[in-house]
Amino acid sequence: MAILRQIPSDSRTELDAEALLALVERQHGVVSRRQLRQHGLSGTMIARWLQTRRLHRIHHHVYAVGHTALSLEGRLWAALLYAGPGAILSHMTAGWVWGLIDVGPRRIHLTTAGRRSSLPDVRVHQSRKVDPVEHRRLPVTSVPRTLLDLAGVLSARQLRRALAEADYRGLLDPVEVESMLGRGRPGSRSLNLALAHHLPSLARTLSELEERFLALCHASNLPLPEVNARVGRMRVDALWREAAVAVELDGAAAHGGWAAIRRDREREIALRAHGLRVVRYTWDQVTTRPDRVVSDLCRLLGR
Repeated sequence: MAILRQIPSDSRTELDAEALLALVERQHGVVSRRQLRQHGLSGTMIARWLQTRRLHRIHHHVYAVGHTALSLEGRLWAALLYAGPGAILSHMTAGWVWGLIDVGPRRIHLTTAGRRSSLPDVRVHQSRKVDPVEHRRLPVTSVPRTLLDLAGVLSARQLRRALAEADYRGLLDPVEVESMLGRGRPGSRSLNLALAHHLPSLARTLSELEERFLALCHASNLPLPEVNARVGRMRVDALWREAAVAVELDGAAAHGGWAAIRRDREREIALRAHGLRVVRYTWDQVTTRPDRVVSDLCRLLGR
C-alpha cells in the first residue's frame, strides 16, 4: 500500500492517509469510490490513479489498490462494496465463512436491503430485513439465518452435515434455528426435517461413505459409534468401544492393490491386539445391501 503514502500534501493530510491505509488493509486491498471521496480524494485524483494503474477497477466504483491479485477475502470485500452499505455475505458464501461447508465460494452470495443487480461472479439477494453479525472480520448472516438459506440450496445429506459442523463448532442453538422457521419461508421444511434427524457426529466423518454408514446406524436404531476414533496410534473409521467392535470402511477406489491389502491385514492384527473384533464393509455393501450390514452389526453388538 505504499502508493497511498504518495498522496500530495495539498490534497491530503497525513492523518487521512493513515486512515485510508488502515481501511484498505482491513478490506484486503479493495476500496470503493465513496470511501475514497470520504477520505478526501477528488474525482480528478481518482481518475488519475486509474489511468496510472494505481487503482484497478474490479466492479462499478470498486477498485483494487496497486494490483489485481486479490485474495478470496479481497474478492468478498469487493462484492460487499459493490452491493453498497449494509450488504452482508449470505447463503453458500456465509456457510463457508462460518465453516459449515468446506468448498470456497466461486460465485459470491450476499444479501442487501437495497436494490443492486447481480453480476456473473456476484449473486445479490434482496431482503427487507438484514441483521448482520461479524465473523472473521466480515459482515455475514447469523448462523441460524445462514442455515435457513442453505436449506434452500443444499441436499438433505449436505444440510445435515452443515448442522453437524455448526454443532461441532459450538455455533448451533436449536431454539434460535427453530425461531427462523415459518410457513412461506424458503428452506423451513428442509431445515426442520434436518433438525429432527440431527447427527452431531457427522462433523467427524471424513468421507461420504462414513456419512452413509453413520446414517445407516442411526436409521436402524443401532447405538452410534465413535467416528474416526483413536486406538493407540491408529484411527478407526467406526468404533463401539464397550462392545470392542471396530469397523473399517473400504471406499470404491480404496484397498485395491496388494500393498494396501497387506497394510490392512497388519492394521487388523494391531487392532485385535487391543482386544477389538475388526470387520470391514465396502461401499457396495453399505449402499446397496444395507440390510446385510445391519444384521451383521446387530450380531456383533449383541442386539
